[in-house]
Amino acid sequence: MEKLTYQEEEAMLFIWELERCYIRDIVAKYKKPAPPYTTVASIVKNLGKKGYVKATPVANTHEYTPLIKESEYKRTFMSGVVKNYFENSYKEMVSFFAKDNKISAEDLQEILGMIEKGKEK
Repeated sequence: MEKLTYQEEEAMLFIWELERCYIRDIVAKYKKPAPPYTTVASIVKNLGKKGYVKATPVANTHEYTPLIKESEYKRTFMSGVVKNYFENSYKEMVSFFAKDNKISAEDLQEILGMIEKGKEK
């Protein structure tokens, strides 16, 4: 799976949210001022070349659907972040955010609850 550029990732987030969409639908998701239609069309075309979206012809346009699940993308690239920046340790990553006050004690308790629930299954 090829890493996406910031612009591709932003468009892909909209596509995952919409599930089935046209370029005009994606453009409508951007904050104003939105990028030009042609710019978004180019970004989405690149996503197709990279295997992230499928373009289905509909009349004189295309409908786009994601080929890769958002969770799959996140899992792949978060694993790389943890490996490259946190010595392949999720504990180191959480510790980093805790020390930097980016995660609260309440958040950590909630995470611990999720972990415990996962163990019960």
